[in-house]
Formats: sequence, structure tokens, C-alpha cells
Amino acid sequence: MKKNSQLVRSSLKIARAIWGGLPKAKLDELSALVESHSLSVAMGDVRFLDQHWYVTHAGLLRLARRKRCVGIQVQQVFESCDQSTGRWVFKATVYKSSGSKGFAGYGDADPSNVSSLVHGAEMRVAETRAVNRALRKAYGIGVCSVEELGALSGSPGPTRDHEQSAKPHPQNGSNNGQPRLRDRLCLLIRQYNLDPTLVKAYAADFCGTETLKGASRDLVESFVTHIAASAKENRDDLVCKLNSYAQPQEAKS
Repeated sequence: MKKNSQLVRSSLKIARAIWGGLPKAKLDELSALVESHSLSVAMGDVRFLDQHWYVTHAGLLRLARRKRCVGIQVQQVFESCDQSTGRWVFKATVYKSSGSKGFAGYGDADPSNVSSLVHGAEMRVAETRAVNRALRKAYGIGVCSVEELGALSGSPGPTRDHEQSAKPHPQNGSNNGQPRLRDRLCLLIRQYNLDPTLVKAYAADFCGTETLKGASRDLVESFVTHIAASAKENRDDLVCKLNSYAQPQEAKS
């Protein structure tokens, strides 16, 4: 109980530092999430977007490990899949204990409901969605996951089952369960309602490369940190800076 209380205080402090003055109701919601499930803001287990809290895929996996989940079984639902159109459906079942009957969740993906960034990777997206849903059912998580938000596909709300994922980018990827840098940048774009095309142009200029794709991981990480700090400190100034990249290249100084 004492450990959870410390985690709640720490998470509230970090949440205020990251997202500014949050309404008391939202802080109360975060406190309940952290206290009930030992989720950590510092570890990236929860996110605050569009005035709602979301749990992350990495946070769900850490929760399952803490709870000593005995296994997750994932099966392709063949009759609902169509490889020719890129449609994939998976069923995931989470077994909390050796005697558990299992908690099932389904995930689907096709080119129409994923970001263009993950076209060609719909099978992996569908599998992750299924695992997310099953884990949330198994451990009674009452909020959607970030992966269900559809930040990269531009979905308007959290009720659609869009996966936040990305094709492998060696220089900007992650294999430690933390969000990829490109995913973090997309979340910032959505959170602060920034123009993604202008952000990419600014990023390339910041990194000194023709495109963001050509930048090293260290440079992209520096830009993500910079854009997050700039948006939080003065979004209007940042928007003005971004708008300068809407001008023809020869007109820029």
C-alpha cells in the first residue's frame, strides 16, 4: 500500500510536469489507474491525449509480468482473413493462472484502418491489437490503450480499434518496449494539433538532412525532445516557426 502511494504521488508529479495543469478530475482518474494497477507515468505506462487517459502496450505487458501471467496464446482467425486485400484478424487469449479459462480479445487490421506508415505490416498490427484487448479484459483496465487511439491513422477518437505501430526503422526504432521515436513524434503532433507536413520539414532542417527518414536516431531523439519542450512552453511560437516551412524553399532565409 505504501509503495502504491509513493507511485501515485510520483506519477501525479510527473504528469503535471509533462502535461501541465490537469483538471482535478483527470488527476483523480490517474490516481485510480496507478493505485489499482501499479501503472507508472515515468515508465510510459499511461498517456494523456485529447483529455483522456490511455494505457500503453508496454504498460500492459509490464502489468501482465507483475501479475505473473502464465501465458498469452495468439491464433489467426483464418476464415476472417484475406491476404489478397491485406486483411488480418487474430484472437488472443490471456491466461492469468494455470487454472484460468482465459480472457479472449480480437484484433483486426487492413489497409483501410491503419496508418500508411504500416501498410504491409497489417498482420503484426492485428496481432498486437488482439493482445491489447485480451490483456485489458484480463486485468480489468477500464480505459483504451494508446494503440487503439489510431494516432497514426488520424482517427477522430478512441473508440476505433486502430493500432499505433510502425514499420521497422533501424535508426529510429526501439526493441526495449518503449515507443519508437516516430510514434512519439506522431503523438506530439496529435496532442498539440500540429501540421505533420510542416513538422517533418522542420525536423529535416533541424537534423540537417533532406528528409526525416535520413536522420540518425540521436538527431531524431533531439528533435522530439525539442519539439515537446517548444510545444509545452509556447505552442503559438512553435506554430509560427512551423508556418515558415510552408513557404517556398527559395523564399526562406
